[in-house]
Amino acid sequence: MDQGIGHQRLTLIVDVVLALLSIAALMSLARIRRRHRRMAQRGIASRSDLWSRIAFAVVLDFTLLIVLIYLALVVPAWPATVPIQPAIEIWLWAVAAVLSFMGVLEVLFIAHVYRQAQDAKFLAHRSEIATRVVVVGGGIGGLAAARHLDRLLGGRRDVEITLVNRDNFFLLSPLLFEACSGVLELRHCAQPIRPCLRRVRFIEATAQEIDVARRIVRVVGPDSALRELPYDHVVIALGAATNLSLIPGSEHARTFKTVADALLLRDHVIEQLERADVEADVNRRRRLLTITVIGGGLVGVELLGELTAFVDDELRYYPGIRRDELRFHLFEAGNRLLPESKPFLAEYAERLLRRRGAELHVGTPVQEIGPACVRWAGGQVESQTIVLAAGIVPNTVAAATNVARDRRGRIMTEPTLRSTSDPRVWAFGDCASTPSPEGTPYPALAQHAVRAARVVARNVAAAIDGQPPKPFVYEPLGMMAAFGHTRAACDVRGIKLTGFIAWWMRRTYYLFQMPRWDTRFRIALDWTVSLLTRPDLTKIDLAEERELEQRNQAANGSRVA
Repeated sequence: MDQGIGHQRLTLIVDVVLALLSIAALMSLARIRRRHRRMAQRGIASRSDLWSRIAFAVVLDFTLLIVLIYLALVVPAWPATVPIQPAIEIWLWAVAAVLSFMGVLEVLFIAHVYRQAQDAKFLAHRSEIATRVVVVGGGIGGLAAARHLDRLLGGRRDVEITLVNRDNFFLLSPLLFEACSGVLELRHCAQPIRPCLRRVRFIEATAQEIDVARRIVRVVGPDSALRELPYDHVVIALGAATNLSLIPGSEHARTFKTVADALLLRDHVIEQLERADVEADVNRRRRLLTITVIGGGLVGVELLGELTAFVDDELRYYPGIRRDELRFHLFEAGNRLLPESKPFLAEYAERLLRRRGAELHVGTPVQEIGPACVRWAGGQVESQTIVLAAGIVPNTVAAATNVARDRRGRIMTEPTLRSTSDPRVWAFGDCASTPSPEGTPYPALAQHAVRAARVVARNVAAAIDGQPPKPFVYEPLGMMAAFGHTRAACDVRGIKLTGFIAWWMRRTYYLFQMPRWDTRFRIALDWTVSLLTRPDLTKIDLAEERELEQRNQAANGSRVA
């Protein structure tokens, strides 16, 4: 009896000790990030300080790990504890794994802090700059070009690299559709620029003019201050904007190019559902529940697919609205949807959208857009939600640059991505016309911009070193498109996939377009959790308090206390 009680007490003591050790290990792991922040604030001044910190972390984490493994494998008394606590071996190896992970993280964090300190010191003490490279535009292509230039030229004291962008984040636009519906967080498709750069100077400003005669880029900062940035080589990656001059009345339609566009469209669609739920007039109710997208390219088709899925999901909160009251219209002037893709994707998209009740007006150019209607040769449709995605035009600054341009305003480049009229001007992406080996310009797709960014960086570095640039030759890997409800289609190197597998491949591809591993890991966790949930119905009101008070006064006739 006493022996049994003694055994139970011993088992309890061992359990308590193991629990305390486990809590201590987990608390130490959780505090790594805080230690890293304190270390970043203090900085690591010298290489000797770096090695001393690494040695301390290795001794602290890996010595305890070696001791535990020695106890388990060498010390004869250790197996005697197994009858007391059978799970002690599992605990031992779990703690060993945690300690190994902590040791690796500590070393990586120390190296990261040291590298940041060295980069800051390098930028602060850079002198005798002989060559200045300015990248104008921080989208997915511009940022990629700046990062490649950073790797190639960032360590040279005679070269200064500057990236100019209107916002301090870059937009991964293929994920904007799902951010609009709430399937993804807005921060998943908008990532900060500064953490992606090491020895590149970043300026948040709007490009106003590129003066090729004086070799100056004029920019306007958030404080409206005008600055002039001299350059020896300028890389123009300003992208494009929605073509508002193609269809009369385009100012009445919404666009879909920015984070603000996605957020405002989401709020607008939810607002129409709220109003339709209480609207008694049949005609007004029909307009509220009609969504029209103009443009059957990749943007228009993916957007309509995401909107049909989003509205279907949210109807469960609106018992007063029947599914057959919803109307979806898509207009495309060409003879088929997705003209930039292969027929396989277009056929799948058409079948899926028709199954969801969308009316597809293929080969039907829109003649006019009104305040709440769309007119074409065969009639008109009344709609409170009209989105224009029918073509793009180059950024106005790029189109006004005094270099050779095509009839659409795009900067004409050689196959090397260098301007045909100015050897110090380079351009790629939606604002440039770069000939492919077949002689036709490359299409305005993100995958071409990402690949062209690597080539333009190498060619700029070659030009600085007096070497000949190499041509940009890229064969598309394929095409992918998502249509909401984890439905997608992809054609990659002739392999055709649809449904969830295609959707997962597309998500994985764009996950690896994120520039940093910590970002990829965090977003992958968020995406995994979101598979188990539905998007919420929250409408984000961006009004300030004064505007809200004015609304209250208009509604009540007096100020609300």
